[in-house]
Amino acid sequence: MTTFETRLSGFSSLLLGFFRIIAGVLFALHGSQKLFGIPVAAPIPIETFSWPLWWAGLVELVTGVLIALGLFTRIAAFVASGQMAVAYFWKHWPPLEGPANSFWPMQNGGEVVLLYCFGFLALAGLGAGALSIDRRRRGAD
Repeated sequence: MTTFETRLSGFSSLLLGFFRIIAGVLFALHGSQKLFGIPVAAPIPIETFSWPLWWAGLVELVTGVLIALGLFTRIAAFVASGQMAVAYFWKHWPPLEGPANSFWPMQNGGEVVLLYCFGFLALAGLGAGALSIDRRRRGAD
């Protein structure tokens, strides 16, 4: 291992924790936008209990807060990753339903969705990292 790699490897848990917090907060903000119009209004009006956007917002808010806090991180991240996979195949590249769209995420608007999907899948596998309630509760990820 090079000196640079050796130095960075000591920070992997802390950096994973920072990634988890930022990703969780941003995901929760997507949910609060859909549910409450906070911090900015949703691009389209979303009625309470309407399928699927209001429910997607609820999942985003709850799992985003749990991920940011590092509480039940693995299961919350797995659920959030699954939601993003469904969103990609249902709305961005809909081979199952809807009008044909490009496979390429740059063209179908699914880049952020895929980044959330695989980022949360990584958190489901790796755990919460440093600065998490899970770590305090169990003493480890």
